[in-house]
Amino acid sequence: MKKAVASARKGAGTVGDPLRLIRFTRPGKKRSRAYITLNSDEPGVRGLFRFRPETALPLNALVDVLLRGESTLTQGERELIATYVSARNECRFCCYTHAALAAVRLPEGMPLVQAVCADPESAPVSAKLKALLRLAGAVQEGGRHVTEEHVTAARAEGATDLEIHDTVLIAAAFCMFNRYVDGLGTHAPDDPDAYAARARMKGGYVTVLAEALRQAQA
Repeated sequence: MKKAVASARKGAGTVGDPLRLIRFTRPGKKRSRAYITLNSDEPGVRGLFRFRPETALPLNALVDVLLRGESTLTQGERELIATYVSARNECRFCCYTHAALAAVRLPEGMPLVQAVCADPESAPVSAKLKALLRLAGAVQEGGRHVTEEHVTAARAEGATDLEIHDTVLIAAAFCMFNRYVDGLGTHAPDDPDAYAARARMKGGYVTVLAEALRQAQA
């Protein structure tokens, strides 16, 4: 199992620096351009969305429902699940992006994101969220690694069937996004401010994407 290695920093409800808090076991690819010729210099999935807006819109609609839609899991908890899966997949762009998004939506800020990525079992989160993170981790390893025991354990800690469903779908979706981003060789910025600024943007994923596409066409 791949693990992100993290170092702590104090601060609550702030973005912090995801590049310093979350590190990986393997060195990243230092690339300035993707494997294909894109029509913008946007990093990570943002450049891919600009390249293929026909697929970007439904993909963002899915993420908007999963991470911003009505749920008994908070937006911060859902962003945390996405971050945890991306960290396990060692996808820098997705991990750093959603770490920053989770940090501004969690009262404990980036230190909690760091703790979960380092070791969810010892992180100061609820027993229910720990069970859901175990479930997400099993999905990241492969669908067949998920067992009925994972689901039973989550239910025993109070997780609803909808929370279990959405956890599995968030984990599966981010495995896809991680492979999409890394499979086309996109780059992740080294400047933490690039992630912090995006994390503070208002609106859901579809709204932010639509505005970005509008500005690109202006």
